[in-house]
Amino acid sequence: MEVIRRGAEAVIARDVWMGRKVIIKSRVTKGYRHPDLDASIKVSRTKNEARLIQDARRNGVPTPIIYDIDLKNGKIVMEEIEGERVKDVLDSADEGTCSEVCKEIGRLVALLHKASLTHGDLTTSNMILRDGKIWFIDLSLGTRNAMIEEMGVDLHLLHEAFQSAHSKILPMYDVILDSYHSNFERGNEVLKKIKEIEDRGRYT
Repeated sequence: MEVIRRGAEAVIARDVWMGRKVIIKSRVTKGYRHPDLDASIKVSRTKNEARLIQDARRNGVPTPIIYDIDLKNGKIVMEEIEGERVKDVLDSADEGTCSEVCKEIGRLVALLHKASLTHGDLTTSNMILRDGKIWFIDLSLGTRNAMIEEMGVDLHLLHEAFQSAHSKILPMYDVILDSYHSNFERGNEVLKKIKEIEDRGRYT
């Protein structure tokens, strides 16, 4: 097993499982929590993430296939999506390719929100381009039965990610919003909410 990332919440490792290349995500035990509470939180968050991944795929958003879940140890074994991070693609692609990628991001976020799901950490580092398709990964902070506010926060976070990681192509964020709006009948409500969220941040 090759550990590829150690975060505050989970350890991500690459491995082979029943002959398949997989990613194993293991939630970290928090020593400061009571063991029973820690175990309960691990079960709850592992279940939530697995359901989000499956619900997103069921609604047309490419996500990794889940092969195994170990609730007791907070572990998910899932398909490894081998491809290029969308963050890196946008850094090096020409304008036409950037535009196509951003249109597809907007369409996929619209599909996610239409299903009342949010990603929770919507950045281009959590998207992988493989075989012309964009896959969403790491939905651990996402929500189900999402409200318009949560959808607005999703897109607001993506805007912030664009400002920090893609400042040279910032106008491409508008391509995402246009595509999102044309693929989601409640898009107007969410766009208004983003404005409210931005105003709140400006005056606090």
